[in-house]
Amino acid sequence: MSEALPKPRSIVLGGIGADAHSVGLTLLKHAITEAGHTVYFMGTQNSLDDFFGHAANADVVMISCMDGHLRHYLKRFPDLMLQHPDIDALWYAGGNLDVGSSERIRGDARRLGFRRVFPTYVDIPTILSVLTEDLSTRPPAVRGGPVAVSWPAQPGTAPPDQRLTEKELQQQRTGVLESWPTGARARDLADNAAFLLRQPSFSRAHTPRPRGERPFLVQPRSGVALAAEQRAAFVALRRAGADVLSYQIDSLTRNNEYRKAGDAIAESRERGASTLNGFPMVNHGVDVLRQVISEVGTPLQTRHSTRDPRLLAEISCAGGVTGFEGGAITYNIPYFKDYSPAQSLRKWQYVDRLVGLYREKFGVVIDREFFGTLTAVLIPPSLAIVVNLIEAMLAASQGVGSVSLGYAEQGNRSQDIAAIKVLRELGQKYLANLGYPGVQVNIVFHQHMAAFPQDRKRATQLIVASAATGRLSGASRLIVKTPVEATTIPSVSDNQEGLQLSRLGALESNSVEVDERTVHEEATVLRAEVDQILESVLMAGDGSLTDGAVKAFARGYLDIPFSPSVYNRGEVLTARDVQGAVRYLNTGRLRFSSDVIEFHRSRMSERRRTEQPPVRSDWQLVERDVLQIPSGRYRKWPLDT
Repeated sequence: MSEALPKPRSIVLGGIGADAHSVGLTLLKHAITEAGHTVYFMGTQNSLDDFFGHAANADVVMISCMDGHLRHYLKRFPDLMLQHPDIDALWYAGGNLDVGSSERIRGDARRLGFRRVFPTYVDIPTILSVLTEDLSTRPPAVRGGPVAVSWPAQPGTAPPDQRLTEKELQQQRTGVLESWPTGARARDLADNAAFLLRQPSFSRAHTPRPRGERPFLVQPRSGVALAAEQRAAFVALRRAGADVLSYQIDSLTRNNEYRKAGDAIAESRERGASTLNGFPMVNHGVDVLRQVISEVGTPLQTRHSTRDPRLLAEISCAGGVTGFEGGAITYNIPYFKDYSPAQSLRKWQYVDRLVGLYREKFGVVIDREFFGTLTAVLIPPSLAIVVNLIEAMLAASQGVGSVSLGYAEQGNRSQDIAAIKVLRELGQKYLANLGYPGVQVNIVFHQHMAAFPQDRKRATQLIVASAATGRLSGASRLIVKTPVEATTIPSVSDNQEGLQLSRLGALESNSVEVDERTVHEEATVLRAEVDQILESVLMAGDGSLTDGAVKAFARGYLDIPFSPSVYNRGEVLTARDVQGAVRYLNTGRLRFSSDVIEFHRSRMSERRRTEQPPVRSDWQLVERDVLQIPSGRYRKWPLDT
């Protein structure tokens, strides 16, 4: 590790733009703090004005940009420097700074006054080294330094656990449907239900076969700007072997920016190619969706990460889509910086009640899936399971009849298989205990969701082996990756290849032996962890699940590693043990028993003792694990084979 900086300094660190990637920032925060310096950590999704608001009290301001649009974000930089003549900080920029020329953005930023510009990946020791060099002859700032970060107050209160009445839902519906012109077409629930009942059912596709065998559905993701191209993509993927399909919603719709999405649709028509990273469902509206599913004839789902999902859910259901993904925690804490759990819970309660009403009044079962992958990076299975259980119980309380619990492969086959088994077992158990034994519980296995291998051969091997793990785990459905995941947005042909590789992996699972003893041991640990975390949530809410979830995040009883949310404490730190299983390096404020804490301490102590080259800091251990897969520094996937 680089030597400590000459004297304690004040560092402002944060990400700019809407991107939510926070892993590198979190590690850098730990490293600079360990070096003895005060870090004002702004997290992600900041504006340039936010940085200038803290720069006067800093020695260095570090801006991370991961979406390639730094040039756009820095347009006002010269004017802001003139407006703040008291600022004497050194400015750094790093990340994925430009979608074009890295040298051009380096020159542009240096001309603006940036001392250091790293247009692509740079390791933490290098950053610490240049900090030492830049500050070694520079006197410390004489100001008081950035103020300490305080825990934000929760805007609003958690909604009650009780089921919304139809009247309460209808009172909200008026405003939701009038918020954008296409909403009006979704108003007639009876008409929507009549259409839905004639469509292939996402929930029914998961139903066990006549002999009791569980299906293993394979699902790609796709989303483009124009309806004709989306329809063509669906047809091609269905022919390639997809069992179910999904609309991947664009980022403008996810932020409820429908006007901008409309402009992007027009631009896509003019160019003859999609300029969006997904399908703008709200803009296209109900009739377009109905035409698509009538021609495709395959169960469809809506996948997204929308801040306010209510209008999207209305149009999705009215358009014949029988699966809707997302939840108050899973589509908030991993994605948004300043979206309080209390506000999120209220909006998602509407979605669950809408889905429940379709079932109660018309017999239409719409599946609700929860994005248990969370931030995807080194997620301990017990946290993923707990969040899924909370989302599922909240959905069932609003009348939802089918839930899909999601889990992202972490890379140790025994641990991943155990996680899927425990997720199904506890999902059924907790729903039955709450009085919802009839709710269908499906389990979704996401192929590795963190950074993918750059090397195509390694990426291909990962996909095949991942599909084998998913099949062996007994999961209901597999979300497919592609060999180009690390380099570009996958095309239809890339997704077709991913499907073929996944089918191959599912077949190869027949010749794979599972270490049942280790699976059993992992499952035993997971059950204890899940029960302890969930008990602390319910205790925090005095029996109320919604209130408990809000208070648990505030107290750190729920804490998602690498989350950009200011409502997530970020004290939990995770890494791999010597077998590649994800363990708690720091349990933060999670309410674990002493034997659980000792289990993880022992596993991580063994890793530190055997690590080569040796590590001096926790952040170095985590950095190695984060970079292990994309850099190809592993023998084979899964990591324990």
